[in-house]
Amino acid sequence: MQRGDTVAIVSPSGPPNAVLLRRGVERLESLGLKAVVGAHALDRQELDYLAGGDADRAADLQAAWCDPSVAGVFCCRGGYGAGRLLELLDWDAMRAAAGAGGKVLLGSSDITALHNAFAVELGVPTLHGPMPASDVLAGESGPEPLTWESLQAALFGEVMPVPGDRVLAPGRAEGVLAGGNLSLLASMCGTRWQPSFDGKLAFLEDVGEEPYRIDRMITQLLQAGVFDGVRGIALGSWVGCGDPYPVLRDRLLPLGVPVLAGLPVGHGSPQMSVWLGALGVIDTESCSLSGPFRDEEQAR
Repeated sequence: MQRGDTVAIVSPSGPPNAVLLRRGVERLESLGLKAVVGAHALDRQELDYLAGGDADRAADLQAAWCDPSVAGVFCCRGGYGAGRLLELLDWDAMRAAAGAGGKVLLGSSDITALHNAFAVELGVPTLHGPMPASDVLAGESGPEPLTWESLQAALFGEVMPVPGDRVLAPGRAEGVLAGGNLSLLASMCGTRWQPSFDGKLAFLEDVGEEPYRIDRMITQLLQAGVFDGVRGIALGSWVGCGDPYPVLRDRLLPLGVPVLAGLPVGHGSPQMSVWLGALGVIDTESCSLSGPFRDEEQAR
C-alpha cells in the first residue's frame, strides 16, 4: 500500500464498539490513509453477536473489495459471523476485482474464515493482523507500540521478522504461510473452503480454549488430511488456553517438521502482522518467522 490510499472498514463478524472504531479510524488516518466506514458497520440485530444482517454485512464487504478506489479492506473486529457470509458473496465479481492487483484484506480471529476463503477462491495474499476497533490499535493511551510498528511494516512493504520464544521441533522450512485461528479452521472442514497445508507452512493460534479442545480440533484437522504435506508449523498466541504445549507437542511433533512457537501473533498484546498466502521462512536457529518474500531465491 501507499500513503494516501483509501481503506474501507467493514464489519463481517461481531459488532464493534463505536468509540474504539472512531479511534481506530483516526489512527489509520494518522498514517496518511483515507478511511471510509461501511454503511452497515455499526448495525445491530436480534442476534446481538452479529454486526447486522448477513446480507448487509456481505454487501459491505463485497462493495468494498470491488470498489476500484479502495486499496484495502480492513475488518473492524472479530467475534463470530464471517463464515455465514461465504455463500452470499459473488466470488466471480470478487475474483475480477482481485485481478486488478494490490488489494489488501486485513483481519484476524474470526476473519480466518475470510482469509481461507480468499485463498481458495481468489488466490491472493491476505494480512493477518490487528483490527481497527481492537484495544491494541484503538486503546485510549494509543496503539501498542510493537503491534503498530509491525502493522505499518506489513502494510507498506517492509519485511519485519516475527520472533518466537520456544522451539518445539528444530529445523528450517520455507513455503507459503496458511492458517489462522484453529477453531475457525476446524469449522471449515467438510466445506468447499476446507484448508490445506500441503507444501505450506501452517500458522495456528486460538483464545479461550481448554487443551482438550485444542486436541480435538487439531485431531480433526489431522484426520481430514489438512496437515498432509505440511513443511513447517508456526504457533502464535494461546491466550486463556491454560498450558497448550503438552497437547501441541503430542499432536504436532509426529509430523516430523520444524515447529516454532510463542509468536506474538493472534490474540493478546502485542499482535504482530503476518502475510498469509505469501512465502515465509521458519528458522528455529534464529527462532523466527520471516517474510513475505517474492520468491524462493529471495527467501534463501
